Amino acid sequence: MPDIVCLGEPMIEFNRQPPGAHGRVHWLEGHGGDTSNCAIAAARQGASTGYITAIGSDPFGDALIRLWAAEKVDASAVIRRKDAPTGIYFVTHSERGHEFTFYRAGSAASRLTKAEIPEDYITAASFFGTSAISQAIGESANEAVLHAMALAKKRGVAIAYDTNLRLRLWPLEKARPAIEEACRRADIVFTSDEEAATLWGHEVAEAVADHVLGLGPATVIVKTGGKGALVATRSKREAVAGHAVKAVDATGAGDTFAGAFLARRLAGDDAFAAARYANAAAALKTEGYGAVAPIPRPDAVLKLLGRGRDAASHA
Repeated sequence: MPDIVCLGEPMIEFNRQPPGAHGRVHWLEGHGGDTSNCAIAAARQGASTGYITAIGSDPFGDALIRLWAAEKVDASAVIRRKDAPTGIYFVTHSERGHEFTFYRAGSAASRLTKAEIPEDYITAASFFGTSAISQAIGESANEAVLHAMALAKKRGVAIAYDTNLRLRLWPLEKARPAIEEACRRADIVFTSDEEAATLWGHEVAEAVADHVLGLGPATVIVKTGGKGALVATRSKREAVAGHAVKAVDATGAGDTFAGAFLARRLAGDDAFAAARYANAAAALKTEGYGAVAPIPRPDAVLKLLGRGRDAASHA
């Protein structure tokens, strides 16, 4: 059984590239979905990972199965549906950053139910990861997420939760209580200063950490974009500085952070060391286009951290 199990919606990604010859637009096909990205990022750091979802019995679903096989993410708990499609999305870029257009209504993952959650698969893990997007895609999916969290909690599996807020999927008045309920069940919460400003009105990372710790988790990571992150527990806090990189696409950077963080916690790092590593991994991810392809491997992360190849055996 995998040590890190994630649940959510994987998607096929089409990422708009800079115009080529004669101004022609090129769309780079890839893969996405926050919790799938997280599982892949953890696997690339050497962790044993698995994924729970439903996908269509279509070519896009086939592509995801091939992806997980190549990335060594266990897909034995993935459901294939003949009556619902695999979701897709498009990424465009502007001075405002990256923007998403989704085609996921009625997707296979949005129809996931409590009855389809494999209890033994979750309870055998060391970490279980999910997100607000996994809740927002459908009512039954939200019930499935909360049920899976309850199973993990019952067996002492550490729960990691990302507040990924997508107001296109649900209104704030519905998102806020659902996200807070999930935070109460989680052990580790990943959020960002931008999301927290919308959810709770807190724009300063310290205030965000205070608020989320008050909901119950033991560890809170407040991501602050290129500036880095704040790691907070009940007894200690540490600001992790950002890295100077040539960023072109931030798609999936937060997911890379989460996956790398869980992989390093599984390997024995404390929350602060894991966050320093994860912060470097997320920075490197932004140097390439797409959510998955640029996710770095340990050698690159260690090089950015200034530790070099010789430190790999101690990481």
